[in-house]
Amino acid sequence: MIPYLFALGCARAWMTLTFATLPSAAAIAIDPHAVFDCAYALVGVACSLASRKLTPLQERTMPKRLALCAMTASSLLVVLANQTGFSFLNMGGAVFGGAGFCLVLLMYSEALVPLSLVRIALYTAASRFVAVPIAWMCQSDDPWRTAFALAILPIVAIACTRHAYASAPAANRPAGNCAFTIPWKPIALLSLYAFVYGLREANLSMGAGIHSSLSTAIVMGVVFVSIYLFSDRFSLAAVCRSPLLLMACGVLLIPTEGMVGSISSGYLISMSYTLVSLLLSLLLYDLSKRLGIAIVSLMGMIKVSALFRVAGAWCAEALSQLGLFGQTHNAAMIAVIVMMVLAGTLMLLPEKEIASMWGARHVDAKNLAGELHREERINERCNELTRTHKLSPREDEVLRLLARGNSNDAIERELFIASGTLKAHIQRIYVKLDVHSRKQLDELFSDVRTESA
Repeated sequence: MIPYLFALGCARAWMTLTFATLPSAAAIAIDPHAVFDCAYALVGVACSLASRKLTPLQERTMPKRLALCAMTASSLLVVLANQTGFSFLNMGGAVFGGAGFCLVLLMYSEALVPLSLVRIALYTAASRFVAVPIAWMCQSDDPWRTAFALAILPIVAIACTRHAYASAPAANRPAGNCAFTIPWKPIALLSLYAFVYGLREANLSMGAGIHSSLSTAIVMGVVFVSIYLFSDRFSLAAVCRSPLLLMACGVLLIPTEGMVGSISSGYLISMSYTLVSLLLSLLLYDLSKRLGIAIVSLMGMIKVSALFRVAGAWCAEALSQLGLFGQTHNAAMIAVIVMMVLAGTLMLLPEKEIASMWGARHVDAKNLAGELHREERINERCNELTRTHKLSPREDEVLRLLARGNSNDAIERELFIASGTLKAHIQRIYVKLDVHSRKQLDELFSDVRTESA
């Protein structure tokens, strides 16, 4: 867990320190935060579109060198801007920083995708949590200490990312050499919520925000503890694929200053957006595993949401210049946010199937299409058995893995559970389905496999 922890933790801490040292939009004509987000989004989309030629990034020398050079150049320009007062240097720092940070995140996703969904959630939550104290410890009034932190954090992040990729099981990496349609619904949904977050970002209280803030530490700490302690009582895959939790998180983006106060409302907004981004990331990891799509193709495309966050901030500024003041301005802002969240909710409502592809499908490989049809038929049979025999969420998840022919060892790794726990789940499944062996269980799916073949 250590390399995964510090790979993303150090990268996010570096990004937070860089943002903290950049001046606000009032100091110069163009906000460097927006420039950073634009560079970050454009590099992500470019890597996604070229992923069939570029991936895996980790097995190429150039992406790692480019990421390190870009982040180092960004650190140097930011330090020089602070020392000389030439604020235009921050523009170059923002461009290099956004590009380098995006490359590190894409390489980190390649290290995560071979792991089980439970481990991905645990490691992501833990690394986002640990980024907060790392950033806090590296902050200082001493410019030389800050410069040293900005120089060393990218090196540690890239080295840990490389080590994490090398230690992950190579057999579980998606092939990534197939053509497919982009899962546009998760991308559109996160972009919509990013726009809503951008509308309120300037009004968030101290400690709230998505960049290694206190609110991030709170929500990631709760997620880590919940999954670590209770993952054997629910199916994480089912939670990630269900639209209900995403709808609930989207509703929390609506400002509630009048009910809970401005500070609490700001924390709710930032925590809900952080949680939505985590859930949608897990959904993309799940799609990558099920469809055999390179994770860079999916994670790169979702970076476009950063552009919508910038657009939301610009829209908020435009609304403030319309001459609306006080309660009228707040009411107009809340009305816009409510309409956006409602649009996101309507987008989610048709997604009722637990195994929904969210707009993704193969387009040029008959063998992959046949395999996908087989997966859908197995899912349908599992849905039927779970509903008829009242299996628990965890039993349903184990049944699906058994139906796909996974060994007990593979299921233990996938679900992050002990051997005794798995055997207990399997025994309860046998009792409920009235079977007595793995062979009899396989016979329940024999017609599905024959039909698919």
